[in-house]
Amino acid sequence: MAPSGTPEPPTTALPGAERAVLRLARPYLSRLLGAGLLAAATEFAGLALMATATWLLMSAAGRPPLDRLTVAIVAVRALAVSRGVFRYTERLAGHDAVLRMITDVRARVFATLAARRETGRRTGDALSRLVSDVEAAQDLLLRVLVPGAAAALVSVLAVGVAALISPPAAGVLAIGLLVAGVALPALASRITRRAADEVAPLRGALAVDAVDLTHGAADLAAFGATGAALAAADERAGRLARLERRLAATGFAVDALGVLVAGLTAAAVVVVALRAEVGGVLVGVLAVGSLAAVEVALALVAAARQRTQLRAGLARVADLLTAPVPATPTDAPVPGTDGHDVRFSGVTVRYRAGAAPALAGFDLDLPAGLRVAVVGPSGAGKSTLAAVLTGAVRPGTGEVTAGGVPVSEIPAEHLPRVVGGLLAEAYVFHATVKENLLLGRPDATEADLVAATRAAGLLDWVHEQPDGWDTVVGEQGGQLSGGQRQRLALARALLAAPPVLVLDEPTEGLDPAAADAVLDSALAATPAGHSVLLISHRLSGLAGLDEIVVLEGGRIVQRGRHDELVARPGWYREQWLRQEAAERGYLAITP
Repeated sequence: MAPSGTPEPPTTALPGAERAVLRLARPYLSRLLGAGLLAAATEFAGLALMATATWLLMSAAGRPPLDRLTVAIVAVRALAVSRGVFRYTERLAGHDAVLRMITDVRARVFATLAARRETGRRTGDALSRLVSDVEAAQDLLLRVLVPGAAAALVSVLAVGVAALISPPAAGVLAIGLLVAGVALPALASRITRRAADEVAPLRGALAVDAVDLTHGAADLAAFGATGAALAAADERAGRLARLERRLAATGFAVDALGVLVAGLTAAAVVVVALRAEVGGVLVGVLAVGSLAAVEVALALVAAARQRTQLRAGLARVADLLTAPVPATPTDAPVPGTDGHDVRFSGVTVRYRAGAAPALAGFDLDLPAGLRVAVVGPSGAGKSTLAAVLTGAVRPGTGEVTAGGVPVSEIPAEHLPRVVGGLLAEAYVFHATVKENLLLGRPDATEADLVAATRAAGLLDWVHEQPDGWDTVVGEQGGQLSGGQRQRLALARALLAAPPVLVLDEPTEGLDPAAADAVLDSALAATPAGHSVLLISHRLSGLAGLDEIVVLEGGRIVQRGRHDELVARPGWYREQWLRQEAAERGYLAITP
C-alpha cells in the first residue's frame, strides 16, 4: 500500500470499467433510452427553431401576405415551448434513472470497502471512492452517453433535412459535422488524457489530507507535525490546481477550434448552395442551420473530454464493482454460535517486533452467563483483550474460542452475532438517534428502543428533544455531549444483545452517580444466559460481578470477587481506596 497521502498510480480505465457501470444500469435502460430520445428531441427542436426563425425573418423582409407566414409563426412559438418541455422532461427522466442506479453503485462500493477494511485503506480515500469516484459513474451516463447519443442522432437528422434542400450542401455539412463530432472529440480526448489520469488519485489523496488535518489536528499539533502535514497538502493541492488549469487551457483551445469549424462549415455550405442555385431564403436557412447543427455536434467534444476525465475514477469504481459481493448473514448455523462459552488460551499479542507484549500468556474462561470485569492501570492490555475477543486483533500465539471454535475461523460477517458490544472507539454516525440505534438491530421495535435507551440512561434526553427519535446527532455525534454520545453507543450495544457482550469503559464521561446508575441498569438489561466482559477503570459498581481480573503489563496479577480483592493487599485495594476518597470529595462539593 502506498504511504499515507500518496496518490495511487494512474489507472488506465479500459472499456471494461464502463461495462461494469453500465451493467448496473440495465434495470433502468428504458428510462435512460427515454432520456436520450428526449435529449435528441430537445436539440432537434432548437435546431428547427433556428432554421424556422431564419426563414420567417428573411421571408418577412419581402412583405408577403400574412397568411404565408402564419404557419412559421406558430411553428416558432411551438418549437420554443416544446424545447423547454423536452429539456425539463429529459433532465427529470435522466436524473431519475441515474439516481436509482447510483443507489445500487454506492451500496456495492460500500459493501466492498467494508469487506476490505482489513487492508487498512484510509478513511479519506474511502470517502473519495464513495463520493467523487461514484459521481464519475453518474457523469458517464448524464454527461457522456445521453448527450453524446443525442448529438449524434441530431447530426444525422440535420444532414438528412439539408439533403432535401441541397444534396451538395448536405455533403459539405456532413464533412463539417464529422470534423466537429469525430475529429475534435478524438483530439480533445488525446490532449486531456494524461492530465486526467492524475486528477482522480490526487483528489483521493487530498480527501485523505482533509480528514487527517481535520480529525487528527490534535495529534499533529502534539507531535509538531502540523506544518509538515499542511505543506504536503498544499503541494498536492498545487499539483491538482496546475493539472486543472492545464485541462482548462486545452479545453479552451479545442472549443476555439470548434467555433472555427462551425464558421467554416457554414461558409462552405453557403458557397456550395449558391453554386447549386438554391433560393436566397433557403441559403440563409442552410447557413444558420449549419451553425446550429455543428454547435450540437460539438457536444460530442464535451462528452469526449468528460469521458477522458472520468477514466481514472471509473477504473477505481469498477475495481470495487467487479469484486465478489460479500456474503450476507443468513439464518443458517454458523460456527461458534451453537455455544457461548469463550476461552482465552495462552494469548500473547505484540504490536511491534521486540516490543513488550500487550498481552502475555493470557488465560481466561468466560462460560455462558458469567459476568467478568477486567481492570488495571492504563496500558495494562484491557482494550487489547477486547480487540482480540472481537476479532479486530489476532494474537501472535495462543487462541480465543467461542463455542469451541477459534474466533479467527468465524466469518467476519457472522462474528457480531456471537460477540460484540461497546468498544473503545464506537462510531456514531451523522444520522438520527433512531438510525444510529437500529444499526445494532435493524428489526428492533420502538419498545426495544425504549428499553435499550432507558437502560443506557438516555431515554429522558430523547423525550426532551423536539424531534425525539429523529434528532440528528451530527458527524461523529458532534451535537451530543461526551456522556450522551457514550450512552447512545451503549444503548446500541444493549439493543444488539450479542451472546457475549463486551463493554469497554461504558460509563466514560459520566459523573460517579450517573456512572453507577447506568452500569447497574445496563447489567440488569443483559439477557439471562448472556456473558458480559466489562472493561473499566472505575472499580465502583463491580461488587455484583462473578469475577474481577486485574491486569498489569499484559498479565493477570489478581483475580477474585470484589470483596475478596478489597480485603487483600494489592493494586485493586489501593485503587479502590483512592477512587472512593476522590469520589466522596467530588460528591461533597457537588451541589
